[in-house]
Amino acid sequence: MNHLGGMDASLLHFETPEMPMHVGSLQIVDLPEGYAGDYYEDVKRYVAGRMHLADVFQRKLSLMPFELANPVWVDDEDLDIDYHVRHVRHVILPRPGTWEQLERYVARLHSGLLDRSRPLWETYVIEGLNTGQMAIYNKMHHAAIDGQVGVAVTQALLGVSAVPAPIKPPRPRPRTNQYQLGVAELAGAALSNAVQQAVKIVKSLPATARAIAGVVYAERIDGKRRLAMPKGLQRAPRTPLNVAITNQRAFAARSLPLADIELMAKRSGASLNDIVLAICAGALKRCLADYNFTPDRPLVAGVPVSLREAGNTDPNNQVAMMMVSLATDVEDPLERLQAIKASANAGKELTGSFKAAIPTDFPSLVVPWLMSGAASLYGRWRLAERLPPIVNVAISNVPGPQHPLYFAGAKLAGFFPVSIPAHGIALNMTVQSYNGTLEVGLTACRRAMRDVTDLADHVVQEFELLRGLIEALEPAAPSAVALAAAAAAVVLPAEKVAVPVARKRARPRVAAARPATSPLPPATRRTRRASAASHAT
Repeated sequence: MNHLGGMDASLLHFETPEMPMHVGSLQIVDLPEGYAGDYYEDVKRYVAGRMHLADVFQRKLSLMPFELANPVWVDDEDLDIDYHVRHVRHVILPRPGTWEQLERYVARLHSGLLDRSRPLWETYVIEGLNTGQMAIYNKMHHAAIDGQVGVAVTQALLGVSAVPAPIKPPRPRPRTNQYQLGVAELAGAALSNAVQQAVKIVKSLPATARAIAGVVYAERIDGKRRLAMPKGLQRAPRTPLNVAITNQRAFAARSLPLADIELMAKRSGASLNDIVLAICAGALKRCLADYNFTPDRPLVAGVPVSLREAGNTDPNNQVAMMMVSLATDVEDPLERLQAIKASANAGKELTGSFKAAIPTDFPSLVVPWLMSGAASLYGRWRLAERLPPIVNVAISNVPGPQHPLYFAGAKLAGFFPVSIPAHGIALNMTVQSYNGTLEVGLTACRRAMRDVTDLADHVVQEFELLRGLIEALEPAAPSAVALAAAAAAVVLPAEKVAVPVARKRARPRVAAARPATSPLPPATRRTRRASAASHAT
């Protein structure tokens, strides 16, 4: 038995029908030239032959007696591959099979809960796109996957060549039937695990106390001693996004040129994350203005950060949320970028100071009852609309590979994230870099934001605006290292200067400028034409 850590288990306990806790991805694939096979059958065989490379595909939950403690992971000895890998023909994705139709269908697939009696993942092969491409939608419960497990899944399923690399066959597994252990054995395991976690917490109390004391400190104000608000924390305003959510989802995806964003970061002295936050901030400011809503304070983003120490191979989730002001009260985009940069730096410092006080695991006796009950009441009583919001939106940046990947022999032309809205945070904006592009995925509750297409277009427009403003800046003085590198480059023959693959790669159909039949919205096509022109010059 493998016990779920406290943070992973909380993702299960807080899950309700209105708030599924799975993450997903939308992949657009180009079939090989002249392909005449059945790609669904190819995918099913491909996945079935590689599931043993990542435990997450073959394990399921086993509940403790009366759900008094966190569940455990056990092997599923009767996995049904036809259940987990499903086929969606164009009968369901109707003609003409546009990008907007695909977005709406992905939103519908993303709204349903995963079956907890099976391994917590599903894959859908979607036909009917008017470009002739195929789409793959995957979803997996967040309790089963974090960044480290995600790397294992990527390595198991995605290759660097259209010809899948040979792999070792799975080792025969003994039928252990661990999930049929008796009540006494399961209860004993739960008690033993709870004691171990309690001992860890007691040992960590001194470090936790020091961390809290270093962050929430006392000051003398007007001669009185008071607790000061930690630097980097700001109150979030109430917005239409801070509501209790339903299980209905809206989804939109766009692509931005990664090389341009990296150049924007370098030229402005900001990080790539700062640029992403600034683009999202400007897009949100535009979107709220469309609805004549102006918050009385700047919006605050919740940004996930990893708590995993170097060398830690524990598969459990180890993340916290950093709060960053989006400076939406600042009109000038460049000044807003600098304000976001300062807030993000303060947030990193605060998270680093408070890291020791954030538990990633804890005793679980009766915790399932308490957490599940609290989550149910929080949604049913719509407390998200009565309590002050902590953050307004979740924004995440996931680094990805910068070379083409292949799935079951087909090349990935697009790789978009699909994420989790929550009560009080009805919008999630996640970006993921892949093969020279920054793939933007917007996932929202339809009750709070019925159509996120406008927001997605605002993301593109804000990128174009910020890129133009940064390009107009005076170039920064080159450093001594840069001058030395430039001098060394001059003596090389021109034909030996390597050009990065990302700049020279052929644009995939999902990311290229196309005629009116393209599934992508016009705003995205304009952006890519502008990007191609800027690279050509």
